[in-house]
Amino acid sequence: MKKETHPDDYRLVVFKDMSNDYSFVCPSCSITKETITWEDGKEYPLVKLDISHKSHPFFTGIAQFVDTAGRIDKFKNRYGRHLK
Repeated sequence: MKKETHPDDYRLVVFKDMSNDYSFVCPSCSITKETITWEDGKEYPLVKLDISHKSHPFFTGIAQFVDTAGRIDKFKNRYGRHLK
């Protein structure tokens, strides 16, 4: 690796997919306040992800049902007075 290519805070970080609890360690300079103890017993910064390659429909081949009608009703209930 070339010297002085990465920022000073470039370190190993645990990324955790919150939809299925899949985690992986990868070098990153992501800013985070949380930490987690990894399988090797060391403590690493934790970045929580909404989706990863283990849960994305493109990679899994499984489409997820999205309750769009419920989402529309929630939006109308919340912001209905502003729509008139």
